[in-house]
Amino acid sequence: MGGWAAEREVSLMTGNGIADALESKGHRVTRIDMGRDVAARIAEAAPDVVFNALHGVPGEDGTVQGMLDLMGIPYTHSGVATSVIAIDKQLTKQALVPHGIPMPGGHIVASEDLHKRDPLPRPYVLKPVNEGSSVGVAIITEDSNVGNPIAHGAEGPWQEFKELLAEPFIKGRELTTAVIDGPDGPRALGVTELIIESGFYDYEHKYTDGCTQHVCPANIPADIAALCESYAIRAHQLLGCHGASRTDYRWDDEAGEAGLFVLETNTQPGMTPLSLVPEQAKHAGIEYADLAEMIVHEALRIHGAALAGSAAPAKQTGGTDGAD
Repeated sequence: MGGWAAEREVSLMTGNGIADALESKGHRVTRIDMGRDVAARIAEAAPDVVFNALHGVPGEDGTVQGMLDLMGIPYTHSGVATSVIAIDKQLTKQALVPHGIPMPGGHIVASEDLHKRDPLPRPYVLKPVNEGSSVGVAIITEDSNVGNPIAHGAEGPWQEFKELLAEPFIKGRELTTAVIDGPDGPRALGVTELIIESGFYDYEHKYTDGCTQHVCPANIPADIAALCESYAIRAHQLLGCHGASRTDYRWDDEAGEAGLFVLETNTQPGMTPLSLVPEQAKHAGIEYADLAEMIVHEALRIHGAALAGSAAPAKQTGGTDGAD
């Protein structure tokens, strides 16, 4: 947990929540705030399984996953290839859109070019290609106080990132669906609507109590709810996700099913007290500690089977990041 990404504080909340939950179920847990010595600290802990509670780079982009694969240690959530693709919003589109999952159009733009011309007709959205939790997202409208074109001195993600993904702005409602793996395959937990009084569902709204109203289950037509669940399960499968994922949507309710667009699939969704996956799981009858244990058991099933068929050395039991 932790690390040095923009989502460090959220990761610490997720990690400590998970550790408390697993300890309450009787597991021995070693809490590791990731530094550059993370491989040595994991080797010292000699875990049966690592619960990856990291968000962003390098914990969600395949880097940590590759390290753990080389160490021969099972870990929760998705593997290297899935992580590389899913954290990159453009690669995600290339993986999902050809299979009939609608996502907004758009293209990568050099941040410097934004000061010359708009990449799309306003309103449009700018976002980093490989950040999560809506870090660095900006909505550019005719009334935006950034100039037209965007002024060099205007604050925004163009000052932090050399390239950004520009997408058309989709009006409407924020929806999200969590998926968890189990013995019978992936299962969608439901649909939550996120109601924001002003602005959009950015980092502050996600992790500040009282900023966003969560309506679970969402007050939406049955066909839209079913479509959200279908898209989430298919995205989970097409991307090769494991353990848990969460797929986010924008829905233009004036356009019916044609107005539903997938924004992204999160391979390591937050597990803080305000997070959406635990909330949906609870509504589905799964308590937080049981959810944490389910994710650990899935990791042992998936990665344990892979290790059993490889030349990896036998694992020791001992202090864990997950379960004995």
